[in-house]
Amino acid sequence: MNKKIFFLLVAFALGLTIYFLTHLQIQLSQKPIKVGILHSLTGTMAISEKSVVDATLLAIEEINEKGGILGRKIQPIIVDGESDWNTFAKQAENLITQKQVVTVFGCWTSASRKTVKPIFEKYNHLLIYPVQYEGLEESPNIVYTGAAPNQQIIPAVKWSFDNLGKRFFLVGSDYIFPRTANAIIKDQVTALQGEILGEEYILLGSNKVEKVIKKILQTQPNVILNTINGDSNIAFFKALRKAGISSDIIPTISFSIAEEELKSLPNKDVVGDYAVWNYFQNINNIKNLEFIQNFKKKYGENRVTSDPIEAGYFGVYLWAQAVKDAGTDEVNTIREYIKDQSFKAPGGVVYIDANNQHTWKTVRVGKIQSDGQFKIVWNSGKPIRPVPYPISRSKADWELFIKSLYQGWNQNWSNPHTD
Repeated sequence: MNKKIFFLLVAFALGLTIYFLTHLQIQLSQKPIKVGILHSLTGTMAISEKSVVDATLLAIEEINEKGGILGRKIQPIIVDGESDWNTFAKQAENLITQKQVVTVFGCWTSASRKTVKPIFEKYNHLLIYPVQYEGLEESPNIVYTGAAPNQQIIPAVKWSFDNLGKRFFLVGSDYIFPRTANAIIKDQVTALQGEILGEEYILLGSNKVEKVIKKILQTQPNVILNTINGDSNIAFFKALRKAGISSDIIPTISFSIAEEELKSLPNKDVVGDYAVWNYFQNINNIKNLEFIQNFKKKYGENRVTSDPIEAGYFGVYLWAQAVKDAGTDEVNTIREYIKDQSFKAPGGVVYIDANNQHTWKTVRVGKIQSDGQFKIVWNSGKPIRPVPYPISRSKADWELFIKSLYQGWNQNWSNPHTD
């Protein structure tokens, strides 16, 4: 073979290689970035979680309309946790190993989060968790965009103590969040020299609230602190009013009832009661008004926004900024770049604390109005640094407390008994 033909063949082979590499690069650049959305679309928690799915999809749609990230569109893959913790675990693993998503947005109850946490750690993956919770947890594989205890539970107790009374009754669903929240509350009430007159639990999804109502009538507290989750709240508030316990006699402060849940509760049963969150729809700023308008435009004028909806929404934007800064959708790189991200959210500026991957957030107390909205009666004035482990006990003591609950429920994160 003469040199001329040899060099022509080499040049042809090189050109062909460059062509295929360029073509492959174009294909990769056009390939969507797959993310998972893991929430309960059915079961007792669907009342709350469906709307967080809607908020997550809205943020994804807005980002895609602006060109996506790194020139690529985001492709959401939605799966149903079915209000069942084992289903959450199976779906999480499927999203990671089969669907090959780069991040999962999801979970509501702490029982579902606790169940999927080992899976995200096993695969060194990433979960964006959008709901207030009991704390006592830190994971390099989870970003917490909801409130830590010092951003909801603890300020709620102090505000109640100062404004409503010193005698408390605690009621909650029987799983990890309410049990732990009430342990935190009891520590704080003791420090404030208040009284806990009763502490009762109902199974998650149960409507059997008669025993709880009877004890509230017997003890006559100044305030009811409510950590019931899901549609059990409908039975609880109906029974309260039937027993003659109105909000002006014994007000209830709830930790898992927001604007979306109020739509499922008869107005007469809840007006005058309170909730503590970081966001309420009635926040008056341009960013929030635009958010509400866009949410209603996509899902209907009768829809409302709420704290978990807002947290689900801005969590996508924090993640998108991290992907853009990282220049890749590789999950471990995203995890590093999401630390210290900040965003002007509808409820105000939020930012991730690099030390614990929780979110700095403003605290607000709202009073339920006749229009199904909250009147904000107090706020912290600025974002509060997240503290996952309350200082009333050592980290070791809190972890022992969590372990004892898990073992007491036969290696479950909720009471496994049925009605």
